[in-house]
Amino acid sequence: MTDPLLAYQRLHRQSLQEPEKFWADAAQAIHWDRPWDRVLDDRHPPFYRWFSGGRLNTCYNALDRHADGGRGEQLALIYDSPVTGTQRRYTYAQLRDAVARVAGALRAQGVGVGDRVVIYMPVVPEALMAMLACARLGAVHSVVFGGFAPMELAKRIDDAQPRVIVSASCGIEPGRIIEYKPLLDEALRISKHAVDRCLILQRPQREASLQAGRDIDWHHAVGNAEAVACVSIAATDPLYILYTSGTTGKPKGVVRDCGGHAVALMWSMKALYDIDAGDVFWTASDVGWAVGHSYMVYGPLLAGATTLMYEGKPVGTPDAGAFWRVISEHRVKALFTAPTAFRAIKKEDPLGKLTGRYDLSSLKTLFLAGERCDPDTVAWAGSMLGVPVIDHWWQTETGWSIAGNFRGLAPLPVKPGSASVPAPGYDVQVLDENGASVAGCTVGNLVIKLPMPPGSLPTLWRNDEGYIDSYLSRYPGFYLTGDAGYLDEQGYVWVMSRIDDLINVAGHRLSTGAMEEVLANHPDIAECAVIGVADALKGQLPVGLIVLKSGVTRDPSLIVNELIASVRAEIGALAAFKTAHVVGRLPKTRSGKVLRGTMRAIADGRSFTMPATIDDPAILNELASILTSGANRDR
Repeated sequence: MTDPLLAYQRLHRQSLQEPEKFWADAAQAIHWDRPWDRVLDDRHPPFYRWFSGGRLNTCYNALDRHADGGRGEQLALIYDSPVTGTQRRYTYAQLRDAVARVAGALRAQGVGVGDRVVIYMPVVPEALMAMLACARLGAVHSVVFGGFAPMELAKRIDDAQPRVIVSASCGIEPGRIIEYKPLLDEALRISKHAVDRCLILQRPQREASLQAGRDIDWHHAVGNAEAVACVSIAATDPLYILYTSGTTGKPKGVVRDCGGHAVALMWSMKALYDIDAGDVFWTASDVGWAVGHSYMVYGPLLAGATTLMYEGKPVGTPDAGAFWRVISEHRVKALFTAPTAFRAIKKEDPLGKLTGRYDLSSLKTLFLAGERCDPDTVAWAGSMLGVPVIDHWWQTETGWSIAGNFRGLAPLPVKPGSASVPAPGYDVQVLDENGASVAGCTVGNLVIKLPMPPGSLPTLWRNDEGYIDSYLSRYPGFYLTGDAGYLDEQGYVWVMSRIDDLINVAGHRLSTGAMEEVLANHPDIAECAVIGVADALKGQLPVGLIVLKSGVTRDPSLIVNELIASVRAEIGALAAFKTAHVVGRLPKTRSGKVLRGTMRAIADGRSFTMPATIDDPAILNELASILTSGANRDR
């Protein structure tokens, strides 16, 4: 029997030594209107292009190819919205026809090849339809997370310069309605770029006032539109722009090309997630994030699977059994979500009693990504579900997994705390501050040797210089991931923290992720974060912020003392971990990432900009009183 690790290593080695053959073989799964001239166009490094000369249409590959090829009656999309109490289902034929009419409505407003369309919507089928309609026309969509602040939305409008904006009257959260239209109106008022038309989906929960001459009702426009066919475009043309926060205040527009994107996602659906045509794949994300783009919208549909859109939360809609209900009801084969979702479930139902209400036999794998997953959460989720729990590592910029456990190829042993092994095409290395390779199992800066594989960003939107400055200038010939970690003796990748979260305590470079791992192992801890705060004597000192599980009544000071002792025992006295605070919750983005940088700025008394993606700004006031009280240096 072949050793899975050896089989993987052979495949990975082939992908690096013969990248053109590897990806040309993978590209056979996609329909091409015209074959490529070059698989890898390396004539203008560091600006590499994949499948140059080729022509295709992503919407055709995601919908028409299946609708016309015998899968027209198979379910393509399931929409489950506990916040509205509704569900909708679309076959491939129905979804293809709906998208063709949405494309017709956009074309009626002058949208064509290369035009940009900003999409500012909640997790509803119409958001997916708008994205695919843009792809159908050869237009470039830029999805902005629904409910984003007007100033942040305006920045993206000014950078993308859209011809049309597609939005909705409101988004719905448990217990409240967020009106989108006033936010959109304010963004358009302050933006420099003038937008002629806005297509507005009126939701019955809260309708919006439409501005005559500019705003158009979705239902009226789409209902009267003619269906349009797919437009063939170049493989190197942009499919979408997705903005990620920049350090200069200007958002970075990550560009995704059409050809490489389709090939990489199609390949990954089977190789990484073990999803075949007809399987139900659920990505519990938002369409505004890279995960939503890749694995709620495009990946599953390219593969002929059934994708599930969920407008709800892991807890509170109505309880901590919400995910189990969805898995059971829709026979989900694989779930992809962020670790924070499972921490929230574990906090509310630490014994997993609610799993007993549902038949979870359809679920074969749980995939986690978006932030490092502590081993305790991996173990808890695995024990509750009885399936492999796969933590994998990727970024908005890469568009798919840099490292993972390839369940459809050669499933590898799971090492809790590791993102498993580099994906084919990714040459992951570890460098020190001077650019020298570091020894195995030594923490350094994680980088990727150029060129990166298909699907990763070729550049930033109209900002080649920013692409080089942000990602390539520190280590010429390498892409800087911004993450710190190491490779172990078997080649497994261990992502320990962001580079900024490595702290320097009296000359020792220490990973806050390693400390968080110790804290998370405590039986009373639901979730935690460790940040480095400035210290006059040692440079920096670690401070822990901990959230207790529901029902814990022990004296918090006793728990803190136990945590301090655990870090000292497992990492050592050099960590100087002497302070931890019990808090009600951690500040996070809406995608679940903990705002460690913001907390460091508060603790150090530095000015900071309120993150546009924060889920609850009020939590920062509570933390500010804790972190600036001086108590974090009293011990």
